[in-house]
Amino acid sequence: MGQSLVKNYVHIVFSTKYRTPWIQEEYEDILFCYLGALCNDHGCQPMRVGGYLDHVHILCKLSRNIALAELVSKVKSVSSGWYKKQHDELKGFYWQNGYGAFSVNPTSINSVIKYIENQRIHHQHQDFQNEFRGYMKKYKMDYEERYVWD
Repeated sequence: MGQSLVKNYVHIVFSTKYRTPWIQEEYEDILFCYLGALCNDHGCQPMRVGGYLDHVHILCKLSRNIALAELVSKVKSVSSGWYKKQHDELKGFYWQNGYGAFSVNPTSINSVIKYIENQRIHHQHQDFQNEFRGYMKKYKMDYEERYVWD
């Protein structure tokens, strides 16, 4: 085969340090747009970026030219520095170490987009920690509870 053909959709989830509610409504649109732009800068087409108060969801098409861990590292480090500069009250902002990443079937893209768009409503009934536990259960991931929330 003379070319490399790749189409991997990935749903990336990470939280603020100690799940502190840094993503207030007045800043969320600009943060989500910036995160999408960072993905795009690395060749990873953002399909939807959203979240709520203490965490972010990014659905993107992962480029064949960057490893997932490298993408997440770059997105988190650059966005953290940028977000702190947006307002004096954000100077203490940090992302939590680690992340979750889940493959998405192309036939499920629209349902994941809707899920990300409805985070505000979703989190009226479930907190981030239980949401994330649900992902780990759905994807049958082995994990140690004490390390997930450090």
